[in-house]
Amino acid sequence: MTPFGQALRDLRRRRGVTQRDLAQGIGVSPAYLSALEHGKRGKPSFDLLQRIAGYFNIIWDEADELFMMAASSHPKVVLDTSGLPAAHTALANRLAREIRTLSPDMVEALEKCLDDARQQG
Repeated sequence: MTPFGQALRDLRRRRGVTQRDLAQGIGVSPAYLSALEHGKRGKPSFDLLQRIAGYFNIIWDEADELFMMAASSHPKVVLDTSGLPAAHTALANRLAREIRTLSPDMVEALEKCLDDARQQG
C-alpha cells in the first residue's frame, strides 16, 4: 500500500463511502480504485486528485496533503545514481533488494536518519 492509498482509504472510510460509490462519483472503475488504494497503480493524475478532492469537498489544506502523498506514492521507484560514488549506487541497490524485509520501526529510523542528514547538510 502507498501513502496515498492509505490516506484515500482512511478518508473514504471516515466519510462512510464505499469504493463503488467513490469510483462511480469520480468516473473510474471500482477495480481501478481498489488497485490505487492497494498500491498496485502508480501515482494518480492531477485531474483524478481534483475529482477526489471535489467529491469529498475537502478544504485546500487537506487537499494539499493528499496531493503531496500522491506525489510520494509511486510503487515502482527508479533511482538515478549516475555520477555518484559507488557506495551510493551500492546502497540504492541494497535498499531495493531488502526493502520488503524492513520492519516499520526500521523504516522510521531510516527516515529519521535522512531527516537529520538534511538538517545537517
